[in-house]
Amino acid sequence: MMKSAFLSIIICMNSSYGQISSVEIQGHRGARGLLPENSIEGFVKAIELGVHTVELDVIISADQQVVVSHEPWLNPKICLDENGEQVTDKSKNLYKMDYPDIKKCDCGSLGNSNFPSQQPVKIHKPLLSEVIKESERAASMRGWEVKYNIELKSNPEGDGIHHPAPRDFSELVYEAIKELPRERVNIQSFDKRIIQTWHEMYPDFILAYLVANLKSWEKNIEELGFQPEIYSPNYRLINKKKVEQIHAMGMKVIPWTVNKEEDMKKCIEMGVDAIITDYPDIALKLVGER
Repeated sequence: MMKSAFLSIIICMNSSYGQISSVEIQGHRGARGLLPENSIEGFVKAIELGVHTVELDVIISADQQVVVSHEPWLNPKICLDENGEQVTDKSKNLYKMDYPDIKKCDCGSLGNSNFPSQQPVKIHKPLLSEVIKESERAASMRGWEVKYNIELKSNPEGDGIHHPAPRDFSELVYEAIKELPRERVNIQSFDKRIIQTWHEMYPDFILAYLVANLKSWEKNIEELGFQPEIYSPNYRLINKKKVEQIHAMGMKVIPWTVNKEEDMKKCIEMGVDAIITDYPDIALKLVGER
């Protein structure tokens, strides 16, 4: 009787551990809590820590290059312009700048006051092709293949001003990633037009719909017009019941951006499929401990 009870406990422990350890940790903009965002240094650091999926943002330059950057302008909080002067506003529109000029700008030396543990490093905004090359190299050295969660930064008001229209934007990004195995890349966006465009033009890609609004997940999917592979809400907008409902529909749930350990634990206990975080070091340690 005691032996049977002991075996039951072990089975439950192993089952619980298996569920928790299956939660994937994605490095948000590389490892923004540790190194400058969307930098080659940050992506390599995330992979060195043990991250298997890097999350990143892309915009388009004036000369039609796919650049890894969260904003389509130089962020005044973290960037120096091509002359080494601190940026004071959002007037440096990257969509109106050729990439060689963008590359002269430094968005790492100033650090980021929102992330006091971030190490200041002089960096340039890399091309997506550069990020893929260096990430592949870093992952290969550690014996695995890295995956890419790529966000297209777009909204209807920005068409022709900060970025191309969805179809042109999508075509440029597709050309940059078309050689990657489909299982190692997913496309995400808050702009449902982008997700709809990829669904139409490139149906073999995994799609993630980013959500920050207060509508129900059912309403968001209805307005999108089809069911993507991944539903990716702000972590504050989900609970265990919603995760179970979304799973029942055949979609994965990947919340963003989860930076506090207690929130990471809550998400894991909800049964999410992955966590996007600026602190992959904390999340990986937490998953390992659990």
